[in-house]
Amino acid sequence: MKAIAIQRYGAPDGLAVVDLPAPGPAAGQVLIAVRAAGVGGVDAVIRSGALAAYGFAEGFVPGGEVAGTVTAVGEGVDASWIGRRVWAFTGTGGGYVEQVAAPVREIVPLPADLSDADAVALGSSGAVAHFALAHAHFAPGERVLVRGAAGSIGIMTVQLAVRAGAAAVAVTTSSAERGDRLRSLGATHVLDRSGASTGAQDAPADYDVVVDVVAGPGLPSFLDLLAPNGRMVAVGIVAGQPPADFGTKLMDAFRKSLSFATFSADTVAAADLRAVRVEQFAAAARGELAAVVHKVLPLEEAALAHRKMDAGEVFGRIVLTP
Repeated sequence: MKAIAIQRYGAPDGLAVVDLPAPGPAAGQVLIAVRAAGVGGVDAVIRSGALAAYGFAEGFVPGGEVAGTVTAVGEGVDASWIGRRVWAFTGTGGGYVEQVAAPVREIVPLPADLSDADAVALGSSGAVAHFALAHAHFAPGERVLVRGAAGSIGIMTVQLAVRAGAAAVAVTTSSAERGDRLRSLGATHVLDRSGASTGAQDAPADYDVVVDVVAGPGLPSFLDLLAPNGRMVAVGIVAGQPPADFGTKLMDAFRKSLSFATFSADTVAAADLRAVRVEQFAAAARGELAAVVHKVLPLEEAALAHRKMDAGEVFGRIVLTP
């Protein structure tokens, strides 16, 4: 079968089409004919080589989520899954393929009215957004700032915060056009990448919750935008690690009783993730949540997808189709 592997770290051109043996489902797994594979920010970070020290060797196949049809089941799995459309979490990688085996505990059946592409625009990002807001102890009536809101996690965080009754949802983004699109999804204020207001309507002076998808050198300055007792949760590192002196900045937070936390969906029980995904897929099928797909590309054009991500061109999620 065809797959996309990282043949060398660095630029997107290090991604290449390779032939791999078709997998078979082991005990407790299903085999999925992939119809859509989501391209996530972590895929680009892994491809860059920034996480090579964590065991991502060259030859690694990226892709953490797919949607498609179950074609076979392993020992101990109910055969009624065969023929059903599902979304699946494939772990930190393995999704840029034509066929993939996934644990049955990591699959979610898809509503008939939800496309495969929409499923992979929602599946991982929606759950991360939900539990990040919970991790921040967000409550209705609070003011929320989403840093890096044009990506799929940011877009879902905006929608979920609005849906849950936030008093204000401010976003940072790179252009007026993106700001308008985020407003259409419920954002109340648009800020530039530094956190300064770009609109005629003044943004809140501070926020109860900041959800940060970006990290990198600019992360510490967003602590200054927290209200007393405010909470920041970092859910991504698309701009790299925070600066080495970030700990000094955290010491300054004592005077306002601020909290800083990181969040990974890996710390959430599979059953809890599944329940949230079932609810969100149903809400999207009813038109209550928007799945934002930037572009659908053939699997063979994974390098182009990564070039678009590196250039900051993507609003939502790029989807690859074998």
